Amino acid sequence: CCTIYRPTKFNLVFVLTILKMIGFAAAGMEMADMAWEVKCREEDMKQRALENERHAIDDARRSVDEKAEQLKVLANQSALFAGFSMVVLVESNIPDGIDGILLTIFGGTTACVIALMLVSSLNATYMLVAILRYDCVNRDVPFDAFWRKRCEPDWKLALRAFSLGVPLFMVVVALVAWVTFWDSDSLIISASVVTAIALMVTIFWFGSTHRKWTGFLMMNEARVLTRGMSFAGSPSSRHSIQSTTRNAEQKDKRSEDGSQDEEHSIAGDSLNISSLAIGDLTASEKKMTIPKR
Repeated sequence: CCTIYRPTKFNLVFVLTILKMIGFAAAGMEMADMAWEVKCREEDMKQRALENERHAIDDARRSVDEKAEQLKVLANQSALFAGFSMVVLVESNIPDGIDGILLTIFGGTTACVIALMLVSSLNATYMLVAILRYDCVNRDVPFDAFWRKRCEPDWKLALRAFSLGVPLFMVVVALVAWVTFWDSDSLIISASVVTAIALMVTIFWFGSTHRKWTGFLMMNEARVLTRGMSFAGSPSSRHSIQSTTRNAEQKDKRSEDGSQDEEHSIAGDSLNISSLAIGDLTASEKKMTIPKR
C-alpha cells in the first residue's frame, strides 16, 4: 500500500550541495556584518581622536590664557608703581636747606622702587610675549613643561621684585612727607602722621598679604586641566579628591542598570582600542578613559 522512498546518491549530493551553499551564504553575511562593525569602529575611533585633539588644543589655549592674564596684571601693576615713583622723584619740591643724608636716602629708595618695578614689569612683558607665541595646535613641548623650564624662574623673579618694591614704595611715601614738609613749622607732626600710616600699611603687607599669597604664587605649577574641572595641590590632596570621587561613583554604580554598565565598559574598551589606530593614548584620552568596573 505504500512505497518506501530511498534517496539516491545523486539526491544526497544535491542536498549536501544546497546545505553547503546555505552555510556559505550565512558565513558571508556574518563576515559582511563583521566588516561593517569594524568600519563603524574605525570611524568611531577617528572621531574620538579628533575630539581628543580638540580638547587638548582647548586645554593648551586655556592654560596660555590663564598665564597671560596673570602676567598682564603683574606687568600693569609694576608699571603703575614705577610711574608713581618716577613722578615723586621728578615732581618733588626739594627745599634748599634739607639734610643731605635724608635727601640721599630719599633718592636711593625711590630709585630702588623704580628699578624693582621695572624688572618685574619687563620680565612679565617678555614672558607674556613668549607664551603668546606658544603653538597650541602642534604642542611640540607640553605647555606645563614649557612654563616650568623657560618661564617659571623669571616669573618668580618678577614676583619677588614686585613683593620687595611694594614696601619700599611705602618707605618712599614716608620720606616724601619729610622732604616736602622740611621747611614747615609742623614738620614733625605732619611727617610723623604720614610715616605712621606708611608703617601700618607696610606691617599689614608683610603680616597678611605677603605672608599669605607670595609663597602660594611661587609654588611649582601642579594643575591638571580637564574639561570643566581642575585639581591642584600635592599628590596627597589629589589622591583624597580622587578617592572621594571614586566613592561617590561607586554609590552611583549600585543604582544603575546593567545596560548602562555594559555601555560604559564598551566605551572604555573602544577608547583603549583607539590607541591601536592612532598610537599611544594622549593625555586627554587618558583623562577620558573610563575605569573598568
